[in-house]
Formats: sequence, C-alpha cells, structure tokens
Amino acid sequence: MIITTNIPGKNGRAPRRTAGTTLWASIDVEWTKNYRIKNGNKPFCYSVVYAVLPRSGDSVDLTELPFSYTSVYIENPDEIPALLAAANKAVSTAFTAADHVTGHQFTSDLGVLANASAEPLEDVATARETWLNRRDGDLAERRVIDTRYDTDHVLACKSRRLVDVCTELRLDVTQPELRTKSMTALHRAYLDQGSVEARERVSVLNLRHSLSTALVAFRATGHAGWSGTLNVNRLLADQLDDSFAWLAHPTFTDLL
Repeated sequence: MIITTNIPGKNGRAPRRTAGTTLWASIDVEWTKNYRIKNGNKPFCYSVVYAVLPRSGDSVDLTELPFSYTSVYIENPDEIPALLAAANKAVSTAFTAADHVTGHQFTSDLGVLANASAEPLEDVATARETWLNRRDGDLAERRVIDTRYDTDHVLACKSRRLVDVCTELRLDVTQPELRTKSMTALHRAYLDQGSVEARERVSVLNLRHSLSTALVAFRATGHAGWSGTLNVNRLLADQLDDSFAWLAHPTFTDLL
C-alpha cells in the first residue's frame, strides 16, 4: 500500500495535542461500486485528517488551518484486506485520540469497510454503534458529528451532497481532478496503466473530502467559522508538504 502522512513516527498515529485544545478527526473512504453483487463495493483509498482547535467556548475565525493527515491507497486489489485492517486501526486511533470524530454520511464509509471484510472489524463496528447513538447531548459536545445528517440548522439548500453543503457554507471545494474523468476512471487508469497522476488525483480528492468535512463540522457545531469564502484547495496546497506532484499541476495551481 502507498501511505502518505505528515505525522511523525509510526504510520497510523494521531498527532500530539497541546494543552487547552481539542483534537478533531475527519475520516473519508473511497470505494468502487458494484450494486449487482451483495457487499460488492470495495474500498481502495481512505484518509484521516486531524485538526486542533482551542478549547475555549469562543468560535475561532479561520484564515488558515494547520492539519495533520494520513492517506492510504492500494497498489493492487490483492491489498484490500491490508487496507481494511489499516482502516480498522485508523478508526480505533481516531476514536481513542480525538475529542470529536466526523464524516460525511459516515455510516456508509463504515458500512463499506465492514461489509468488504471477511473478518469482523471490531473497531469499525464500535464506531458504527457510536454513530447510531450520536444524537445524545448538545451537538457541540457530541463525540461523532455526521455532516450529512447533523447540519440542517446551518443550511438552506435541499441537497446534502458534500460539495453542495460546502458551497452553501462558502467553502470553495472545486474538484479539478474530475474535470475530464470520473473517480472510477481515474482509479482504473492507475490500476491498469500505472498512472501515478491518476492515483494522486484521487488521493487529493479524498483528502479534500476529509478536510472539508472537518470544516463543515466546525461551522455546524459553532467551534469555528470563516469570513468570506474559504479556499480549501489553498489549505491543501499549504499543508500537504509537496507530497503529491499533482498539487503543482497547472490545472490545480490555477485554483489558488
């Protein structure tokens, strides 16, 4: 598997937090879709983004957002069991380390992981149970926030697609990766033709999903906001440490 991270130490770790802060984890999974076969959806990529906010009750006005991340991508379909094991551990780490864990339609991501595995994924199962019981207590203090289902109070749009939610909240999440090919076609180009650019496009797309989900959760819970429009692609370019050559492609840099 290809693992890209800016978190020092052993792969899969959470970042250290400083005193007086809260740690947020945002998780997103990408998978191939096969509705003709029961449990036929197969994950091939996931990411976890960690961000720290002050513990004070005041809402933070974000102009930039330092974040830590881990991105995992299979090199061939035979590595799916290894990816599932890594994802199970990543979920465990996120729930152990972070004060808040968020995802967009998070139950679907967890469900795909669980259904694709021949062996029980205990930490994924525990996370799904926590998701089911997440509505106990005030939204701002919840352990799990699902940005598809827990954001009605800050949205006027009918759609709950992540890109539409972000647009409503003035997050610029333009997706140049999908300008000429679908995510499925990009993943196929990587597996069949060895296109590194295609894989990197999907990885950055996946990281954008995780990061923008975290930002929506900040706004929905009142922990942070932004003035004007926040360019999520600029946040990615600033924080991914030249880990993906795709970030230097003119199609991407034109957005900055």
